[in-house]
Amino acid sequence: MATLYIIATPIGNLGDISFRAVEILKSVDLVACEDTRRTLKLLTHLGIRVKMISCRSQNEEFAAEKVIDALNQGQTAAYASDAGTPALSDPGAALIRAAVQAGHDVLPIPGPSAFAALLSVAGGKDKTVIFEGFLSPKPGRRRSRLKELMAMDAACIIYESPFRILKLLGDIAEIDSERYICLGREMTKIHEEYLRGTAAEILDILTKKIEQIGEFSVYISGNKIKKLVNLL
Repeated sequence: MATLYIIATPIGNLGDISFRAVEILKSVDLVACEDTRRTLKLLTHLGIRVKMISCRSQNEEFAAEKVIDALNQGQTAAYASDAGTPALSDPGAALIRAAVQAGHDVLPIPGPSAFAALLSVAGGKDKTVIFEGFLSPKPGRRRSRLKELMAMDAACIIYESPFRILKLLGDIAEIDSERYICLGREMTKIHEEYLRGTAAEILDILTKKIEQIGEFSVYISGNKIKKLVNLL
C-alpha cells in the first residue's frame, strides 16, 4: 500500500504554501498536476526537482491509471491542481477514487482555498454556506441556478471569470436588489481587492473600471440575511 497526497497550492501568493506541503513535494516520487507548466514554476521556486505527469480534467481517467501504476510499485505520489485545493472546481476527484479503489491511502495536505479565503473575510452571518463553484456559462441555466441558490436560507459562494462577472452581478441585482454581497478579486495577489455591498453597488464600482482582471469569488448572503447595514 502506498500513499497519494492531495496538496493545496497557493492561489496567488507563493508564500502561502505550507511547510508540510513543501516537505511532501520534496519526498514524493511523482507529482501529478493539472498543468505541468504551472506546477513547474512552483516547484522551481521551491528548488524541487521531481518527475511530473499531467492530470487535467480532459485526461484524468487515463492519467489516473499511470499514477495508480506508480503507487502499485510502491512509489509515493502527490496531486496538485493549478491553484488552491484540488477537487474544489478543479480536477482530482477521479484520481482520488481510483487510488482508494486500488487500496492505497489518500491523505490531504490542507492549505490555500479561494472558498475559505473569501468566507473568512466576508463578514456573513449565515450558519450554512453552499459552495457552488462556477455556474453554467449559458445565460438561461446560470440565471435559473442562481434563483435556486438565492431562494435558500444558506449563503453561497460562486466563482466567476472576468468575462461574465458583470452579467452575474446584474442577474443577482435583478433577483434580489437588497442581498448582501462580498466580492473578492485577485485574492492574495498584488492587486487584491474586496468589495462589499449590494450587487448593484458593486456593479456600479466595477463598471467604472477600464477592464476586469483576474478570477472573481462571490459570497452571496442567504435569503433570511439580506443586508448587513453595518458593513455597507
